[in-house]
Amino acid sequence: MGRTGPAQPGAPDRPGADSSPTGLLDLLSVAAVVLDAHGRVVFWSPQAEELFGYSAQEALGRFAAQLLVHQEHWDEVISLFGEVMESGTDWAGAFPVRHKDGSTRLVEFRNMRLLDDLGDTYALGLAVDQATVARVERGVALSARLVSQSPIGLAILDPDLRYVTVNPALERIHGIPAAEHLGRRVRDVLTFLDTEAVEGRLRQVLESGQPVSDRYVVARTAADPHREHAWSVSYHRLEDALGRVIGLATSVIDITERHEASLATTRARNRLALIAHASASIGTTLDVERTAHELAGVVVPDLADVAAVHVLDSVLCGRTPSDTGPARFRVAAVAAAPACAAAQAAADPPGGLAAYDSDRLLTQCVRTRRPVLVAETTRGDLRHIARTSEAASLLETAGVHSYLAVPLLARGEILGALSLERAGTPAAFDEDDSLLACELAARAATCIDNARWYQSVRDTALTLQRRLLPELPSRLPGLRIACRYLPAGAVTGIGGDWFDAMRLPGDKTALVVGDVMGSGINAAASMGQLRSATRAFAQLDLDPAEALHHLDRLTEDVEHTIATCAYCRYDPERGECRVSVAGHLPPALVRSGRPAGLLDVPSGVPLGVGGWAFGTTAFPFRPGDLLALYTDGLVETREDPIDARLGLLCEALSDAHGPDLGEMCDRVLDTLRPPAGDDVALLLARAQP
Repeated sequence: MGRTGPAQPGAPDRPGADSSPTGLLDLLSVAAVVLDAHGRVVFWSPQAEELFGYSAQEALGRFAAQLLVHQEHWDEVISLFGEVMESGTDWAGAFPVRHKDGSTRLVEFRNMRLLDDLGDTYALGLAVDQATVARVERGVALSARLVSQSPIGLAILDPDLRYVTVNPALERIHGIPAAEHLGRRVRDVLTFLDTEAVEGRLRQVLESGQPVSDRYVVARTAADPHREHAWSVSYHRLEDALGRVIGLATSVIDITERHEASLATTRARNRLALIAHASASIGTTLDVERTAHELAGVVVPDLADVAAVHVLDSVLCGRTPSDTGPARFRVAAVAAAPACAAAQAAADPPGGLAAYDSDRLLTQCVRTRRPVLVAETTRGDLRHIARTSEAASLLETAGVHSYLAVPLLARGEILGALSLERAGTPAAFDEDDSLLACELAARAATCIDNARWYQSVRDTALTLQRRLLPELPSRLPGLRIACRYLPAGAVTGIGGDWFDAMRLPGDKTALVVGDVMGSGINAAASMGQLRSATRAFAQLDLDPAEALHHLDRLTEDVEHTIATCAYCRYDPERGECRVSVAGHLPPALVRSGRPAGLLDVPSGVPLGVGGWAFGTTAFPFRPGDLLALYTDGLVETREDPIDARLGLLCEALSDAHGPDLGEMCDRVLDTLRPPAGDDVALLLARAQP
């Protein structure tokens, strides 16, 4: 019946045919039998031979009742035959039939009267094995139920990619009624997808017969535009029993929950990575602004498109924050993703002082010490986010649609707030983002607090030390002097170094450089005691060794204090210097017209050790000669041998030799001072005529 090979979509079976035959009749295998008015068989189809077992030669001319029906049913069959022939009314029903092999089969019949052009009447019987009918009916019913009750979205498309069948599950998935699918093309229905790409894939399947399975699709439907949905989509070509293409079948499985779970897992993994990155990146220095920049750099762009770190001005000034009126902030850092420069323009410039009224969300954040989350911002929200109406307009123009502010809390004290905005990122801030931002802000706040206290202690130590260091006269009898003091880069290195130059009786001068072992405020305080004692002993015009002896005894009484010292007394009338050293590096001497060298003096032991005598070395010191006293911070490093560094000092003194001692100090420091480490004291003295 018809062709068995494949056909093109929509092609007729033969020229002039309006439609192509389906395989349904072949599936049912309908048998046709024609009887004359007396009940004899005059037509016997091949399907009848298959159904009843008799060939056409065996059946033709025989009475159908005797051939096919058991004797006990003859009267009933003859009666039904007579009614059909007399009334012309069709009869349909199931009837037991005797097969040639002797078995009985239940056969579905449809009988009707036929009339030829001569006026003769015949009976046409169409017969199908009832088991076959039942099987087809079950298949159709099962298919219908599977389609209608399946949780998987199913659709049938014709060769023109128009919807022919849509099940309820697909209606729910698309958020579009079936009536709005049927007869319409894919491009007209799935407007929330890239329909050109979708139709391209469908046509490939239609032409090649190669199915597409489990394709991952993510989009937002018109029915639920605020939630991202995910589907697993499959397409396969439909062919009839003769192999002709009749369209496409599509199946759509909603995997949104799986998609969201995968996204949640990915977000959790990214959050852990971000926290790990923050742990390594935030707080690398004890500097408030640097720490704030590190925090802003971590959260952009992984968490926000724009971030600003606001530190309360009262915290930086050591005052208690006010709970009323505007909140005054120092903007420590601002960062933005490359595509969000417009939103960054609305932020306050770093380093400036900004006052936020009490109705601003940033002020509410620091006053309540709780996060402020606005998932979907409105124009009214933006006016309470920005400090000014102009900034609010910039935020609106930049497309800022979500806002989050979290407090900077450390050791129970509010330090400021971290404000976050999203403009280019489509997703809004949620509670998970708030928890992550709080975690990052807490880490940064601790680092900012540490930096704040460090700066406070460092400033205190520096202030104490600077107040204890003298203001030296540039000219003394027969001398011109210059000095420099450079504090250490860390608070732990501040406090121990000092220098002094004192006029003694008889126009003599005492030059002193010392270094208290230890650091911080305690070292600065001990240095102040030793400096005061040194000035007192110097006024007695003692020999340098004797002066150090008295300092050593005094230092023994100062708990946990050890110090090194170089004490020099210059007598311009005799043109002589006398030097004594207590565990200190030797002074350097530059003779007029000659290279610098280190004085060969006994090093002695540090002050505070006790039980050791100090020696004095005398040497000529005439006009033009230069003496350099310094602390170990100038020459000691972890990488270089001390002898090499002392040699470099002598070279620097020789190269920098000139009339201006201040410039000479600066050049020596530029040459020798390492980038970080101990504090440094340097004193240069040149003999004058």
